[in-house]
Amino acid sequence: MKRFQLLLAIVALGFTAACNDAPDTVPTDTETLSSAAITLEGDFDGPLGLQLWSVRHEMEQDVRGTLARVHEMGFREVETAGTYGMSAEAFRQVLDSVGLEVTAAHVPFERLRDSTDAVLDEAEILGAEYVGIAWYPHPEGQPFTEALARQAAADFNRIGQAARERGLRFFYHNHGYEFQPYRDGTLFDLIVQQTDPELVDFEIDVFWTARPGQDPAALLRKYPDRWKLMHVKDMAQGTPMNDLTGHATEADNVAVGSGQLDYAAILQAAEEIGLEHYYIEDETSAPMQNIPLSIQYLETLRYDSTATAATASR
Repeated sequence: MKRFQLLLAIVALGFTAACNDAPDTVPTDTETLSSAAITLEGDFDGPLGLQLWSVRHEMEQDVRGTLARVHEMGFREVETAGTYGMSAEAFRQVLDSVGLEVTAAHVPFERLRDSTDAVLDEAEILGAEYVGIAWYPHPEGQPFTEALARQAAADFNRIGQAARERGLRFFYHNHGYEFQPYRDGTLFDLIVQQTDPELVDFEIDVFWTARPGQDPAALLRKYPDRWKLMHVKDMAQGTPMNDLTGHATEADNVAVGSGQLDYAAILQAAEEIGLEHYYIEDETSAPMQNIPLSIQYLETLRYDSTATAATASR
């Protein structure tokens, strides 16, 4: 509870628009690096990082100050979603200065397709082990098709080969639209089947697995050797399922543990298959308020039903 009160106090300080070099918005290195790390005292073991897309609006105002506050929340590893106009070298310097490590990087598919070597260069500079995409281009408003799934798999294998030759791993992050029915499964199954396990890994986005009507825990166990990463985020009570558009509103997203997804079952399945990295991705309208609530829930989460219900009710 003391840690949670501290996190809420940090949130209460707020974010103010400021230049990246404004000294009064950025803690000193000593202050930043002395922040307490996340303490996972329940059944969930992590490691728990943050997808920086969660704080993209804050980053647009103050890159270093925002990253320093991410560290203050207890995070030590992050997944990137761009470098906000900075070179990979400069962005890495800022990350190092506030004590954050990049373990994975998201990039647009078109850039990874057309400038594969340059993107992999940047991933190496950032220190990422994994580099991947979260959206495969397809006509807006049109269903994802078998032809697109097969083309995606071929593209993923090619990019995965290039990444492997550099000592990196390529991954695909599901986004809901690829669960169109196909034979006795879905087009996501087809993508998994058509990609080489030596070249292509997967990141499960729990929201975008449940939203189209899939069971995240069951899907994790279905492909135990393919999932390596997870986006941890929750869905508001009453949000409709069986939606394959790949789109949702901020109101559909809530702090982890306060929505309709069974995270005790999901994280237990992830632990069983040896998932490597977990990232909170907060897509609510108030990430700086909700990220600490998600941390608090995950810090004490128990997998047995009685403890889970007690924790979720907090």
